Amino acid sequence: MKRIGAHVSIAGGVENAPLNATNIGAKAFAMFTRNQRQWQSAPLAASSIDAFRQNCLDAGLLPAHILPHDSYLINLGHPEADKLTKSREAFIIEMKRTEELGLTMLNFHPGSHLNLVGEEQCLRIIAESVNSALEATQGVTAVIENTAGQGSNLGWRFEHLATIIDLIEDKARIGVCLDTCHLFASGYDLRTPEAFDVTLAEFDQIVGLPYLRGMHLNDAKQPLGSKVDRHACIGKGMIGIDAFSYIMRHPKLEEIPLILETPDSDGWAEEIAMLYRLADGQ
Repeated sequence: MKRIGAHVSIAGGVENAPLNATNIGAKAFAMFTRNQRQWQSAPLAASSIDAFRQNCLDAGLLPAHILPHDSYLINLGHPEADKLTKSREAFIIEMKRTEELGLTMLNFHPGSHLNLVGEEQCLRIIAESVNSALEATQGVTAVIENTAGQGSNLGWRFEHLATIIDLIEDKARIGVCLDTCHLFASGYDLRTPEAFDVTLAEFDQIVGLPYLRGMHLNDAKQPLGSKVDRHACIGKGMIGIDAFSYIMRHPKLEEIPLILETPDSDGWAEEIAMLYRLADGQ
């Protein structure tokens, strides 16, 4: 079945995330494990960990349907040694927090070269960062998110993702999350069933479908290939409702978290209900 949800708030404690997901009719969710605008955070309290696990259990939300996201401050490809070390240490902490919560995946943006090193060198730095994090932790898969191609961010071509994966030592603990807005902004068309199948086939050929662990469902405010990351509500952007109708019925996208990051959080319950209707062919 399709597992549709949204990136929900952890205000008041991480244990509230599964409750917030349930309240909007979600069967999957994403969240931050801490305040993503700060480098330092207090350790997770044992009571919060226990409550989080129990709330997930009560809601029937399994680890395979939960895709936490790391802090946007982290740049695993940073070309400056001191700042790279800071990012790597923060990422390991995020991986360990994910592990403490009993979850099995952590979503992250690959990194940026900041026009200080070449793409190939930056991709190698990113892979080295992930390898060190996997070595320092257990049981959590690092899930790379494709990017829109803004600025010096890498990960906007499937070839970037494939290069990183090729350099990962423990390939059982690396995966990919595809963001529909980012795909569209970076030049991959999704607007028709035919276009979506071409894009998914290209992903399969270059990266491999077995690495696909989740998707972010966002329409796009800017046209195809704009390299501008501006999310729109489902069916209200340049991608269009037909694409999401097809995604909801696609047989290769079962049982992975399909996560809304659309701009109107007050409308997520309605969007989730609409997507489930599309999945049912309505």
